[in-house]
Amino acid sequence: MKKQIEIRFQLNAFDTISELDIPDQILLERAVDAAKHAYAPYSGFNVGAAVLLEGGMIVIGSNQENAAYPSGLCAERVAIFAAGAQFPGISIKSIAITANSKNVAILSPVAPCGACRQVLVEYEKKNGNPIKLILKGEHGKVFSIDSVVDLLPLVFDSSNLGI
Repeated sequence: MKKQIEIRFQLNAFDTISELDIPDQILLERAVDAAKHAYAPYSGFNVGAAVLLEGGMIVIGSNQENAAYPSGLCAERVAIFAAGAQFPGISIKSIAITANSKNVAILSPVAPCGACRQVLVEYEKKNGNPIKLILKGEHGKVFSIDSVVDLLPLVFDSSNLGI
């Protein structure tokens, strides 16, 4: 018999960055700064990410486009992979992501793409603790989500493959 299952998640919405805890404000400000260093000559969509590691270290990343599409990389993966390469074995506590555009005002918080969600959830599982997401557009509200799994509830991982 057919059975419908509803999947829901909750997020925290803030009207301004000043409503966040100070560490989250700082992390989001670092993501805003990282977006300034994006290489996005094709899309004009500049994304910045800042990863907070256990112990307080922050690693930043920005999107890097390439004419040989899809050779570019999203800001989230740049930051996550840099953290994994430079600080192996140190858990990721949270990631802040923001974007701006030359073509249109980004009024809503920007969420990671599917590929970035998959990478983030794998690091979350690898570290054995949730990774908090802090999301912001150019203007407007800020979202805070307690775990990447909330954004990718039917996660693809090795436990689903019987490996």
